[in-house]
Amino acid sequence: MTHTGHTLKDKTARGLLWGFISSSSMQVLNVVFGIVLTFCLSSEDYGMMAVLSIYSAIAASLQDSGFVAALTNKPRPTHRDYNSVFWFNISCSAFIYIVLWFCAPLIADYNHDPRLIPLSRYTFIGFFVASFSITPRAILFKQMRVKEQTIINLVALIVSGIVGISMALCKMAFWSIATQSIVFVGITALLSWHLSGWRPSFSISLRPISQMLPFSFKLLITNIFFNINKFAFESVLGNFYPKTDIGFYSQANKWNQMGSQTISGMVQSVAQPMFVEVGNDTERQRRVFIKMLQFTAFVAFPALFGLSLIAHQLISLLPQRWMPAADYLQLLAIAGAFMPLATLYSNFIIAQGKSNIYMWNMIAQSIVILLNIFAVQYFHIHILNLSGIWLMIAVYITANIVWIPIWHIFVYRQIQLQPWGALRAILPSMAAAAIAMIATHYATAAITSSHLLLLIMRIPMAAAIYICTMRITRSDILDECINYIRHRNH
Repeated sequence: MTHTGHTLKDKTARGLLWGFISSSSMQVLNVVFGIVLTFCLSSEDYGMMAVLSIYSAIAASLQDSGFVAALTNKPRPTHRDYNSVFWFNISCSAFIYIVLWFCAPLIADYNHDPRLIPLSRYTFIGFFVASFSITPRAILFKQMRVKEQTIINLVALIVSGIVGISMALCKMAFWSIATQSIVFVGITALLSWHLSGWRPSFSISLRPISQMLPFSFKLLITNIFFNINKFAFESVLGNFYPKTDIGFYSQANKWNQMGSQTISGMVQSVAQPMFVEVGNDTERQRRVFIKMLQFTAFVAFPALFGLSLIAHQLISLLPQRWMPAADYLQLLAIAGAFMPLATLYSNFIIAQGKSNIYMWNMIAQSIVILLNIFAVQYFHIHILNLSGIWLMIAVYITANIVWIPIWHIFVYRQIQLQPWGALRAILPSMAAAAIAMIATHYATAAITSSHLLLLIMRIPMAAAIYICTMRITRSDILDECINYIRHRNH
């Protein structure tokens, strides 16, 4: 292997390591802060914030406008490129916030709750503040400086978590969640400026914007549909079900997202810049993609299948009123295991500069999911005269999983990776994780005296069975991970 190959491999390994430290540490802190907040807040409080999530997410997509990915794909972006994107993001964000300010009554009317008028206007301040950090974070991302990004995320999460808990203890309800979010993006912006070392100038040129626009505009449209796909479910529920039911789903999905985004965040921290650095060597691209696919499956399936295994024991750590969320979490976590794989596929497509493929694929997926959600809701209410969200959740997660083979079609066109090649990379970890969880479930089924004891027993047992199964099947990816850790220790 060439020196460049070694450099890329080491850089990717370090990026994955720091990405794991960042994502896992953030999720551990989220667990701690989340447990404390559940004792102070109600399911209705979480439901109030959940119905606003889609608007904040779409606004964030508009302010980014796909330029971060466009900058990452440029071999050597200049100060003028970064400066143009910075001022564009600030201007765009200010305009969007003004529009959303006047749309607040419409949002409240759609969700039949006038309290959403002041809450939405306050919450949306967060995405405007976040616009100041987009360019500095793009620089850190482009340079694969994952360690600095880890420091930023952890400090911002700790400070914002303390603020949120303090406000919740003062009985400020959903305002505490909104403020926590605003403080998080504010601290992120300040630290991004400090650690990136980049400063804007008033010499503004729109030429770089016009050059990146064909690529970035497609990503903008795609990200809007991605967020519609991600948050539309809660928005639809907000129009049909009480805020308490939405709160239970939101709480379950929050724990699921903690698990899946830990893995997705680790993968995303290196995937696009790594694939860009690999270049146009098809054979090398295929090898790198398969290795990343193996690693993602190796981590994602035991983590998320394990979360499904301990769903009831985990939710039992919260106040008793949150137990209805446990059943939702069991189902969501199984689906969540596949989401990091979708993240890897989409990042590869973006790194190839195929923003049109990414755009149309995401639009089609979003439309299919939305149509299915509304069809299921109509079927429940108008035909069966029933009301429930179980079937809606099942349809939603099935559509997301089934779409991964469609992503593979476009990857195959780029690097000629056969479907069986991708399955061979994924199936060993998926099968070993399923065996480990099923064996652990039946081995501990007799323990009924304590949820906490069951939680403590199941986690190490499932991990041990999984590792032993991978050892018995002579997993290459397990050996490579062990060898890398030994090398670092040496």
